[in-house]
Amino acid sequence: MTTAIAKVGRLAVVGIGPGRLGWCTPEVADRIASATDLVGYTTYLDLVAVATDARRHGSDNRVEAKRAAAALDLAAAGRDVVVVSSGDPGVFAMASAVVEQLDRSPGKWDHVPVDVLPGVSAAHALASRVGAPLGHDFCTISLSDVLKPWDVIERRLDAAAGADFVIALYNPTSRHRPWQFGRALEVIGEHRTPDTPMIVGRDVGRPDEHVQVVTLATCETAAIDMRTAVIIGSSTTRVVPGRPLASSVYTPRWYDRSATHATA
Repeated sequence: MTTAIAKVGRLAVVGIGPGRLGWCTPEVADRIASATDLVGYTTYLDLVAVATDARRHGSDNRVEAKRAAAALDLAAAGRDVVVVSSGDPGVFAMASAVVEQLDRSPGKWDHVPVDVLPGVSAAHALASRVGAPLGHDFCTISLSDVLKPWDVIERRLDAAAGADFVIALYNPTSRHRPWQFGRALEVIGEHRTPDTPMIVGRDVGRPDEHVQVVTLATCETAAIDMRTAVIIGSSTTRVVPGRPLASSVYTPRWYDRSATHATA
């Protein structure tokens, strides 16, 4: 008598970048093309440009834990599952949600192989449109207070600005928190001059892309929404006069050791 052996599936958490096929890595595209199931926030599943016959399991953007558990269950049942994130899956995205579920339920999905495949993050996509604003030390901060309190966000903004990091802001505003982006600029402005360069990009890498270089003083907060990413320069970030947008901003990799710069 032969004992049946249950088929073991697999799971990959991938980043498709901004959704443009040319910015989706070949490794990610191959994994999506061979998948039996795609799991993700419905908006991001709609951005998948890779040809695939996979079944799509779309959900709301506030059910990350449930989505991760459901994906792991599908893989445990023998499916070839891909969890889709925009940008990079490890940057404010689904990789942490999946690994957290593994941590919270030890032993439950031990037989499921899990891979995390990187993608082009929103910060790097936006930076590429203007040159090299992330050429020196930088950090990324999400302004969403859904999963962490605002006072933590504000302390981090103050610390990062005080330490003279270039700062990439994710989830800058929403209908439920229209004031937070303006407050973030106030906190950063305590450590930056009004003419500090800012790069504002909406739908970067998509057909309706709009990117502009402004300053801390001239940024129009009303134009910022959840489809916008923002990069705020450090004290050394420069705008090159007369250059086309694609090579107009950079942060030098060197510091003038004779000058005084902000310190943590």
